[in-house]
Amino acid sequence: MINRAAVILKYKEPAVKWINDADPYNENPGISLGSVNEDNTVYLISDQDADSSAILKKWLNLNYKALFESELEEWYADEKLWPKKRDIKLFHEWFEVECHTVIIDTIEGPIEDDEI
Repeated sequence: MINRAAVILKYKEPAVKWINDADPYNENPGISLGSVNEDNTVYLISDQDADSSAILKKWLNLNYKALFESELEEWYADEKLWPKKRDIKLFHEWFEVECHTVIIDTIEGPIEDDEI
């Protein structure tokens, strides 16, 4: 086990509507809720930030903006296409937050950053 928790953002219908409506080239017509949630990014956080729902909520209030922008950028790098008001309320309207506190590393050897 490692001393991390995993946060996964599951898309809700309003986010999928934005993905379809914001596409300037109509390359993603009819993206569905199911297809968007087939393979989600996993954000590793300190296991202490997930000790309780209250602590996780506090962590989300401090970090939702970075998570939100990371998800938006995965779809459209042009920030002009992003919603102007990206507050915590919209974040919760667009994403269901899953948190998993048991992370088991089954691979021997160090974890490597592929962006270095």
